[in-house]
Amino acid sequence: MRYLPIGQELFIQNRSRFAKQLKPSSVAIFHSNDVMPTNADSTMPFRQNSDLFYLSGIDQEESILVLFPDARDERMRQVLFVRETNEAILTWEGYKLTKQQARQVSGVQTVLWTHEFEQVLNILLGEAEHIYLNTNEHPRATIEVETRDARFIKWCQARYPLHRYERSAPIMHYLRAVKSEQEIALIKNACTITEKAFRRLLGFIRPGVMEYEIEAELYHEFLRNRSRGPAYQPIIASGANACVLHYVANDQECKDGELVLMDFGAEYANYAADLTRTVPVNGKFTKRQREVYEAVLLVMQAAMQMLVPGNTLDQYHAFVGTVMENELIRLGLLHEADVRNQDPAQPLYRKYFMHGTSHHLGLDVHDVGSKFRPFEEGMVFTCEPGIYIPEEGLGVRLENDVLITKKGPQDLMEGIPLEADMIEELMKR
Repeated sequence: MRYLPIGQELFIQNRSRFAKQLKPSSVAIFHSNDVMPTNADSTMPFRQNSDLFYLSGIDQEESILVLFPDARDERMRQVLFVRETNEAILTWEGYKLTKQQARQVSGVQTVLWTHEFEQVLNILLGEAEHIYLNTNEHPRATIEVETRDARFIKWCQARYPLHRYERSAPIMHYLRAVKSEQEIALIKNACTITEKAFRRLLGFIRPGVMEYEIEAELYHEFLRNRSRGPAYQPIIASGANACVLHYVANDQECKDGELVLMDFGAEYANYAADLTRTVPVNGKFTKRQREVYEAVLLVMQAAMQMLVPGNTLDQYHAFVGTVMENELIRLGLLHEADVRNQDPAQPLYRKYFMHGTSHHLGLDVHDVGSKFRPFEEGMVFTCEPGIYIPEEGLGVRLENDVLITKKGPQDLMEGIPLEADMIEELMKR
């Protein structure tokens, strides 16, 4: 892996926390993601299952983790299965983990080859009452391809129909929402790489450059800093493209007098950063562009102060909506009388700010966590208000990543240029 080794203590601690949430006499099973095919004999780049990585640190395909805290044989309380390597695999695909290396990464002492899984599982389930299986239960997930988890659920229930089945996802969502110090350090590293990329762009953007050329600069800076690449598909949206929230074509010319909205973040050790900046293509904001930019910045600064323990996402978004209304009135986009008489269920500000202000961040850029759970120390959220005015061909979004602490919000991107004057000064150089 390109990233530096992660101490196994993180994964040992994560497994311990997970095991405490299981019912007595329970086995929990976690599979790696599939290697996804393209056409002919090609495949997409492999991305590990976030839950398996969280519990083991293993970043390799065809891996399985089995946890059985109440197993009578202590050696079977944690079992890791990894793909057996051989000379042919070494020649054609390269290095794979040995058993000793898998122990060193994960802290799991019992490491077996994947082809031994079914036989070992059959022995373990003879002692167990409950089987915890994993699924992707993210509320925004759209799953059209049958996953390895889904196939295994069918296989397991057919072979062991009399066991009691449980869901691992609620436990994982609860645990992963609060980050440990080691996880926060990894996210900070992703943020640092993202900052380097943004500063690189400030010296690159100019009239006539193509959106995809800006994207290429991101990849260069990410890869040279031990990142696998972007944590998600970058949005490089110039002019009116910025009003398309998930614009990813990135194929237009950046023109003089336009703004370019850039939503991107580096991945480091599977952890994500998530940044948005909007800058003038020619290095100078127009009067109207600056007005909208300053309004978004004011909303962002107000919102960030609400990312404190005890608040909830619903309370937070209601507050942000009120601040946004005031700014849209000031910009002449809404009228005060109309806002007073609006339907509270359909607030008028949604015409110009139609998305949420924050989401959990971690191993996934839209990380798991309940919207009903009050904010707690150790949670990491994005803060990303925006104003989009299609009739003016103008869209502005600003986004930083914020750690919730007892002392107040800690901006993990506080060193990344944000003020309009600073953006102009750096682009002028």
